[in-house]
Amino acid sequence: MTDPNAIQPSALDQLPDRDPEETAEWQASLDAVAKAAGPHRAAYLMRRTLERAEAGGIALPKLLETDYVNTIPTAAEPTVPGDEEMERKITAWNRWNAAAMVTRGSKYGVGGHIATFASAAWLYETGFNHFFKGKEADGSGDQLYIQGHASPGIYARAFLDGRLNEQHLDNFRQEAGGNGLPSYPHPRRLPWLWEFPTVSMGLGPLSAIYQARFNRYLTARGIKDVSDSHVWAFLGDGEMDEPESTAALALASREGLDNLTFVINCNLQRLDGPVRANFKIVQELEAQFRGAGWNVVKTMWGTAWDELVQLDTTGALVRRLRQVPDAQVQTYQTRDAAYIRQDFFGADPALVEMAKLLSDDKIIECFHLSRGGHEARKVYAAYKAAVEFKGAPTVVLAQTVKGHTLGEGFASKNANHQMKKLTVDEFKTMRDLLELPISDSAFADGQVPYGHPGADSAEVRYLQERRAALGGPAPARRVHAVAPLPAPAEKAFASFDKGSGSQNVATTMAFVRLIKDLVRDKESGKRWVPIVPDEARTFGMESLFPSLGIYSPKGQTYEPVDRDQLMYYKEAKNGQILNEGITEAGSMADFIAASTAYSTHGEVMIPFYIFYSMFGWQRTADQMWQLGDQLGRGFLVGATAGRTTLTGEGLQHADGHSPVIAATNPAALTYDPAFAYEVAAIVKDGLRRMYGEAAPGEDPDVFYYLTVYNEPMPQPAKPSGPGIDEGIVKGLYRFNTAESAGLSPVANAPRIQLLGSGTAIHWTLRAQKLLAEEWGVAADVWSATSWTELRRDALEADAALLRGEERVPFVRQALQGADGPVLAVSDYMRQVPDQIAQWVEQDYSSLGADGFGLSDTREAARRHFGVDAESIVVAALAQLAKRGEVKATAVKEAREKYGL
Repeated sequence: MTDPNAIQPSALDQLPDRDPEETAEWQASLDAVAKAAGPHRAAYLMRRTLERAEAGGIALPKLLETDYVNTIPTAAEPTVPGDEEMERKITAWNRWNAAAMVTRGSKYGVGGHIATFASAAWLYETGFNHFFKGKEADGSGDQLYIQGHASPGIYARAFLDGRLNEQHLDNFRQEAGGNGLPSYPHPRRLPWLWEFPTVSMGLGPLSAIYQARFNRYLTARGIKDVSDSHVWAFLGDGEMDEPESTAALALASREGLDNLTFVINCNLQRLDGPVRANFKIVQELEAQFRGAGWNVVKTMWGTAWDELVQLDTTGALVRRLRQVPDAQVQTYQTRDAAYIRQDFFGADPALVEMAKLLSDDKIIECFHLSRGGHEARKVYAAYKAAVEFKGAPTVVLAQTVKGHTLGEGFASKNANHQMKKLTVDEFKTMRDLLELPISDSAFADGQVPYGHPGADSAEVRYLQERRAALGGPAPARRVHAVAPLPAPAEKAFASFDKGSGSQNVATTMAFVRLIKDLVRDKESGKRWVPIVPDEARTFGMESLFPSLGIYSPKGQTYEPVDRDQLMYYKEAKNGQILNEGITEAGSMADFIAASTAYSTHGEVMIPFYIFYSMFGWQRTADQMWQLGDQLGRGFLVGATAGRTTLTGEGLQHADGHSPVIAATNPAALTYDPAFAYEVAAIVKDGLRRMYGEAAPGEDPDVFYYLTVYNEPMPQPAKPSGPGIDEGIVKGLYRFNTAESAGLSPVANAPRIQLLGSGTAIHWTLRAQKLLAEEWGVAADVWSATSWTELRRDALEADAALLRGEERVPFVRQALQGADGPVLAVSDYMRQVPDQIAQWVEQDYSSLGADGFGLSDTREAARRHFGVDAESIVVAALAQLAKRGEVKATAVKEAREKYGL
């Protein structure tokens, strides 16, 4: 059995020792220090030696943790420019109004959070006064990802600088009547203020990384120089448990994103209690970020701790700080000096002696109040170090007290996240602590007043002057007056109208061919942002590699193995393609950054993100909501879509439900095109609506979701006649009739309307032929390009009727006068086509691929789910038999004939 105390071999043992005697001397020196001065002294010397080696560029593994003290010593802290006392007053007003806003709203039961901003107030105020560049600065200003639960504090500051009034504050979380404020940062609800939605938690840090990366992409491609823009992400220590929060740390380090700073508010609490009750979250985060290659700045303790650190001549204080778990630190926050003397200082004789030199007031000041995140000087030093550090992103770990300044009833209490209000007496205590000039008489009828020093006060003038110097208000969202993009040449779309002739073409390939033509457009081609999660070859996109290049900040530092081939793997500093590797979440974060560049940077970009449809909405639907919240525009393309189109892949790849999930998102326009010309028409309309001239009443802040297929099929020519393009965009048009298909049914033949979407149209067309030739039934075939858009149009028509307006849903208009029942067929679960059932006047039934997918051939899978041509025939005959239009025995005969 291995001796746990034995010195374990390392990788260095595998290397020859060219001077064993020297090595032994170093080892003996370490042993001697440990014996004479103790292991703590030996550890101290080793840490300093490793730090020296790192600073000197000697290749050694980095230290993953440093002591539980400030990274920047007091002596090295820069002077804070400006008026610290004025900034203290401004912060006090903001603290007050944030708490007042939530408390006043609590009588309506709408909720709100007080404690988070109370802990983070100085983290924001220092940035607003000295670092955060506004939209009127050079470039695009900074991008601020505000922690969702801190929103009351941001509203309070906007109130102080005149951007909000008391009515706005009183409508916090009450938006229905107008002039309301959303609970959390939300561009769709408050588009002039909020730029980035940061709730759900975890999406903010992921998006911030890819936003910083996209900023570099814009600059590298010559679209716009945004090198002066800095991305700031304000996060909670509990939020870092979300897997998305840390999913892209290595990317940020690998690409040297020194235009990015994470500020993690380490108040040691999550929603129910301590983040790491028995451990230390700051140390854990430091190790995680250092291990990923980030620069780490710890801002742990305030100036009250300077005396204690100077008294720590033995290192006992630092050792004790590393030992105490976070939950005990929280306990110290609520206990008296006697308890702290016994529990903290009593653990080490050296600390007992130190405590004798400290008054009770000093102990209380240190353990109850003095945290690095609550002092402008400490925060300023950390931020300055972050923006000046080059070559890697920086994380600032700022220790704070959750509920700071809100009184003993709030500070560090486990339940403070759920506490929504203060009593009048608690507000008066808070007023006195913050030294605010609010009289007792201002509390009329027990209502807490808002506080404001006056529009022309010294505080407001200072605040506005600081923001003017930094480039205007923040946070702020701007939609710049950008001219609509000129429409690409018509020939790029019209080339699909004639069909593919005898060649079989999958709609996935048709889409890629269309994009190849569009990116060549002189006006808009450079605006396209192709995004793919390491599946470009699956989708036939490898031909874009050499022509567009794959973006890499290092370019191509190697000779690719396929360099002698026409479609070689080409990386370039100005590459246009974002190939993210196997990360759908990262690809979606790319898409969100690109899709909102029109507002973030005043540059219109056209992202398309193509992915295995099964791994889009199912895996990253939360980010699709974030995309809609952020008013993003672009094309999501679910390739190899459908439950039965992937031969052999099986259950995990068989998408039978993405349109169901997509239908829940109001910003998603979901299409299931059957033919290449439909794909072209939909993309053309999307470019017009999102980037050109939207029609009156059309919202341009939408995104398009297209499902495309990898099954090569003959692509027909676009039918002639009026209303085809309108039908494609609105969701339904008649592709052919039995007569136009040359099937020549007998006079007065039973007739049925077959509606098919996507790849199912091909089985439907075969069923049309079987019905005519073998059963004497005339079938008309309709292409349902969007069941969801048909439903939304119908819902709008219903709402119009309630307002007294006469309006007929488009699906009813299209099918008006069509003879016979309607049978809808889809390669998705029946819930997809059934979206329109209640607005179809004819008898309605559907077929779909419900249940789990399976591995087999396409034909076998379609027979299994009952959606192949023969199954459609049987279902059609059953519908007609119900109406007495065919013999009831025909259904049984068909089942037996086709072996169903």
